[in-house]
Amino acid sequence: MSKTGEMIKKPRLGIFLELWAMMMGLVLLTVGCMWFGQVLFLEKNYADATLASARERLRPVMEDLTSSDLAGDPKFLPFLSRITDGTLYLASPDGSLIGIYSNGKALTDASSEPEFHLWETRLSQAALETIQNQEPFQKLHTKDQRIDAILMPFSVTYGGADAFLVLFNRLDLSAVTRLNRQQLIFMSAFLTLSAAILAAGFSRHFTKPILTIRDTVDRLAGNDFDARADIRRRDELGDLAASVGLLGQALSRIDVLRKELIANVSHELRSPLAVIAGYAEMVRDIHWKDPQMREEDLDLIIHEARRMSEMVNDILDYSQLQSGYTALHPEVCSFCALVRREIDACLARSAEYRIPIRFLPPAVEVQLLADPLKMSQVLRNLLYNAINHTPEGEEITVSVTKRSSLWRLSVANPGEPIPEADRQIIWERYQRSQHQSGRHMGTGIGLSIVSTILAAHHMEYGVDCANGQTIFWFEFPGSGSL
Repeated sequence: MSKTGEMIKKPRLGIFLELWAMMMGLVLLTVGCMWFGQVLFLEKNYADATLASARERLRPVMEDLTSSDLAGDPKFLPFLSRITDGTLYLASPDGSLIGIYSNGKALTDASSEPEFHLWETRLSQAALETIQNQEPFQKLHTKDQRIDAILMPFSVTYGGADAFLVLFNRLDLSAVTRLNRQQLIFMSAFLTLSAAILAAGFSRHFTKPILTIRDTVDRLAGNDFDARADIRRRDELGDLAASVGLLGQALSRIDVLRKELIANVSHELRSPLAVIAGYAEMVRDIHWKDPQMREEDLDLIIHEARRMSEMVNDILDYSQLQSGYTALHPEVCSFCALVRREIDACLARSAEYRIPIRFLPPAVEVQLLADPLKMSQVLRNLLYNAINHTPEGEEITVSVTKRSSLWRLSVANPGEPIPEADRQIIWERYQRSQHQSGRHMGTGIGLSIVSTILAAHHMEYGVDCANGQTIFWFEFPGSGSL
């Protein structure tokens, strides 16, 4: 395989992996953010959820808790500890413990309970600070700064004296963390595996038409102009496949026209060469002593040689124009004089078929800023085209008229009309005009030369068919004077 072929084949696996890697990268980023968010905000979210749950449970008794004397109902505080699922500490304003309530009952020998020691060593100071700072609740942290409990203080009345009640909720984060991480591991593995499979499917879905289009282009590059990308999609890839199909059609048409051009040029060049060779031999062997016959033979040889020269010049001129090697050299010139000169140059050829050329000039002299040599080529090719497609004895009309701010030159000839579908492609290279009718003289690139030169001059051009006449025209800005 050539180096070029290797370069073409490499993207087959690369684009698939790139798409797959990009989609997997997004999935892994999502999983990473999920892990980061859970680890970073788990404690806070869990503490906030516990606090919200406790507040919701206290809502029905909140008015009694803050406005009634709690000593009046000995069952209220045990009930409150049960519905809040926490431990209640009732203390005096100086922090002295009055009672402890947990799991729906009062701890009678509070000094022997672990909750009492917890109050003495840790909670009393935190509760007093919370009350003094008028904070709605306080999160308690362990030595490693992890949240392990929350405090909710309330100013209450107990036995006719001021007191405060503290709800203590312990947060068992170890079990929550363990469960959360198990779920995260499962979800991460499931998402990653699912995403890998889906990413592979999506990558295949997008790369398959791309590879099909690439293979089609490779076949077109290998001169298989019947290759088509069979892709039916309503997106950019479908549009690209349709464009490749249009490219194949255009290349196929150009290839056919190129082959026809080679055949036409071969035939057109073979005929004058045969005439030149035949008459040269005749001059050498037979008519060399007869001055009149020798002159006629030599004139015919010269005529055929000039005909060959015109065809070769057409091909060279078109090649140079398409390659951009020929620059324009504009200058102000008399357009009508230019037209008359080219008509005179074509009279000898039109006379062969008894075709007169009538020129209808404007009433004023038209001055044109253009390359006179290139415009001569345009006029001559239009006139030759008209001669090739005009029946013997009919007349060609050349006219220059004013249309708004522009001047228009028209070359009209009778003959078969050009079908509407062919009026654009006749300007293409290798394409003969008038859908293969006419005398088939020339290389078939005359109108291509015309369109190339006129486009270089930024002039509008076209062809119309009406009333049995085919009219080739172009428009240009110019100045006129009497």
